[in-house]
Amino acid sequence: MKFGIDRLLTEPELRRQLDGRRVALVAHPASVTADLTHSLDALIAAGIKVTSAFGPQHGLKGDKQDNMVETADETDPHYGIPIFSLYGEVRRPSGQMMSTADVFLFDLQDLGCRIYTFCTTLLYLLEEAVNHGKAVWVLDRPNPAGRPVEGTLLQPGQESFVGAAPMPMRHGLTMGEMGAWFVRRFNLDVEYRVIEMHDWLPEAGPGFGWPESRIWINPSPNAANLNMARAYAGTVMLEGTTLSEGRGTTRPLEILFGAPDLDAKAVLAEMHRLAPDWLAGCALRESWFTPTFHKHAGMLCNALMIHAKGPFYNHEAFRPWRLQALAFKAIRRLHPEYSIWRDFAYEYEFERLAIDVINGGPGLREWVDDPAAEPADLDALASTDEATWREEVADLLLY
Repeated sequence: MKFGIDRLLTEPELRRQLDGRRVALVAHPASVTADLTHSLDALIAAGIKVTSAFGPQHGLKGDKQDNMVETADETDPHYGIPIFSLYGEVRRPSGQMMSTADVFLFDLQDLGCRIYTFCTTLLYLLEEAVNHGKAVWVLDRPNPAGRPVEGTLLQPGQESFVGAAPMPMRHGLTMGEMGAWFVRRFNLDVEYRVIEMHDWLPEAGPGFGWPESRIWINPSPNAANLNMARAYAGTVMLEGTTLSEGRGTTRPLEILFGAPDLDAKAVLAEMHRLAPDWLAGCALRESWFTPTFHKHAGMLCNALMIHAKGPFYNHEAFRPWRLQALAFKAIRRLHPEYSIWRDFAYEYEFERLAIDVINGGPGLREWVDDPAAEPADLDALASTDEATWREEVADLLLY
């Protein structure tokens, strides 16, 4: 099984197409080859003329822990090339940045979720490549969440850095496929190419998207394992709430919620009462933690831990977006006046509520807060959008 970077390095006919061209690499800590060599080192060692590199949110080194923590530009101390930040003074590469190369290699490991900002970074790169006559190659990597699609489509006018276009929360595509959709959706006249993976089997167990022959490396500081990647399309919504997502612990974004003033067992019982089918495909376990930083720092929190691995995991049945929505609904039913929604800035969006920015519109929040709204109402809305998305991207699937 080969990722895109491995094919580029081992197939001379691919490398020859970069002869005489200046190359830029968009990368992070998970941008490694099969033998764990970082892509920047491997490309330069292979004789490819790398003239610049770019880091997305959390930085090329992956050292920035939280959202809205920016990375500065720097010069690589070993190679002497500029390292540009796409999460610093700019989100969209400037003309000066684009002038440093002819071909931009995009080699970011994604999580298969719309809000994970590497999707938006790819779109911005493609748009600037059009403006400056540059080529973009995606060195494709697996979608660790696999092919399942879940969530409502982002609504027109709700675009942000965590929502580039009208796609569902769990989109089911690789970055190579996503780039092809961007090119078609926005009619981008760009030299675009995908270096496809060999033998990626997104429907095969036990990985169901993530090949067991490859170890997991955090693509961002809080993406610590496959369990997190599978749960993320739901648990990321906690970033739009007052509830802890587990930052400040060793297992962030693998819990349905954590709070010092909620009874996790009672919430779980209410979830079972409201929509037992939405709990399928994983195990939920009561847990406790005291965050060392972030929300509720220093306070003992009661929580529900998600286990979407091993014998507890059913790939087709697990629906993390609905599971997380159900947890919110259960909390609202048990505590009608509970302050769930975060009211401070999220990803530099100062006007809209963070939960609405995350979901690409107010629909989920309104469903949670409406006492008359039932699980079937949200399911009907999401199911329609999911079917629309599957049909729209069916001809772009490469694997």
